[in-house]
Amino acid sequence: MPVTIEVSDFIATVTLDRPQAMNALDPESLQEVQAAWDEISRRKDIRVGILTGAGGRAFCTGADLKKTMPPVESFAELHFGSKTGAPVVSTMHTDKPMIAAINGFALGGGLELAMLCDIRIAASTAAFGLPEVCIGSIPAGGGTQRIVRAVGQSDAMLMLLTGERLDASEALRIGLVSRVVASEQLMPTARAIATRIAANAPLAVVAAKKLASTGRELSLAAGLELEQQTFGILRNTEDRIEGRKAFAEKRKPAFQGR
Repeated sequence: MPVTIEVSDFIATVTLDRPQAMNALDPESLQEVQAAWDEISRRKDIRVGILTGAGGRAFCTGADLKKTMPPVESFAELHFGSKTGAPVVSTMHTDKPMIAAINGFALGGGLELAMLCDIRIAASTAAFGLPEVCIGSIPAGGGTQRIVRAVGQSDAMLMLLTGERLDASEALRIGLVSRVVASEQLMPTARAIATRIAANAPLAVVAAKKLASTGRELSLAAGLELEQQTFGILRNTEDRIEGRKAFAEKRKPAFQGR
């Protein structure tokens, strides 16, 4: 299988498993990544996900150019007609927190996948790029939109228009990743962050992610109003009450997602 998913302790680890192809995305891989996202969204025993690549060289090098030639259907047929074939990366979504553990090259659609995640951790050997303009295309899996939101206009335009690669230290400097660690510490670091998230109240974690994601598209006043409404929804949940009891009793809370 080109994509595997393992679940333990409320954490799902999704691995792109085509190391012989630098974990490039063929149509089957895209279908399975979408299925993994859907499974994470659906299962109550999953509170956070980690996305990584198999092998030591690549997280994901984007589309498998040998298997992704232009389709026979017109764009209008695909865009407005029946939604068949490989899913579009830009539309993939889960309300659960996702961590990208970037262990090597994250190029093109691979970087777009990483930018779908809420937190990005990189190995010191990782490299990043959106090289689509170099082959007559654009990063159309959300890349042109998410990179500006991730790093700001000037750095985003430098990446988009030159197609040049960044090393891990530069990615950290511009805010594309949160941390850079030694390769052997990548998965333990990602797992430690996931464990911290999974220990928190699930409904509150999802609410915080949704507020942060939605709020950046709203005015401050509208965002603050949405925040208050969400606080009201959470106010009488069992987990919020349990959190206060646990604090008073000096013990770890036992959150149930209710």
